[in-house]
Amino acid sequence: MIDRHQRASALLQFEDAFREDGAVVAGMDEVGRGPLAGNVVTACVVMPAEPLLIWVDDSKKLSESRREKVYEEIMNVALYVGIGQVSPAEIDEINILQATKKAMRIAAENIPADFFLIDAVSGLGLKGKEVAIIKGDATAYSIAAASIVAKVTRDRQMAALDRIYPEYGFARNKGYGTREHIEAIRKYGPCPEHRRTFIKNFI
Repeated sequence: MIDRHQRASALLQFEDAFREDGAVVAGMDEVGRGPLAGNVVTACVVMPAEPLLIWVDDSKKLSESRREKVYEEIMNVALYVGIGQVSPAEIDEINILQATKKAMRIAAENIPADFFLIDAVSGLGLKGKEVAIIKGDATAYSIAAASIVAKVTRDRQMAALDRIYPEYGFARNKGYGTREHIEAIRKYGPCPEHRRTFIKNFI
């Protein structure tokens, strides 16, 4: 069984090289590049070295209930948290990669970081130094924290949309292209939260 304290310490230790001379390190991640519906959501988070939150990890490795609890812990101790998002209509207009980059710039715009550790995305034009890290959410503490904030934020949005458009099952599928979701699109047609460029083969 994984030692949570050891795991979180390893994620934090990765960032030590960037924290020299008091440098401020922010982590950035996105959620929602692949779904057929809903916003793409990004988070930019600056975490303190203490207290160490032992459940901070890649959001995909945590259960939904655990993510909710850790989200609250992060929001209570984080030095800075920024959220960025781009709508389905704008995703259709500028494409998902550019939408993701725009959402990241929005999330980071008020955060005074010297280093931005970013999960696998580069070329944002931020004021601090950008460091793109493949599988960053499983490597760096602040990116892992950002992955949880972005995931919980978007999941809550999709749960709210489910109450408006219950026929698509958004609370269950989070907008991803499950069989149930695709069948609903074919039966009911798209709603305003669908990305037209993503569902063109299903309608």
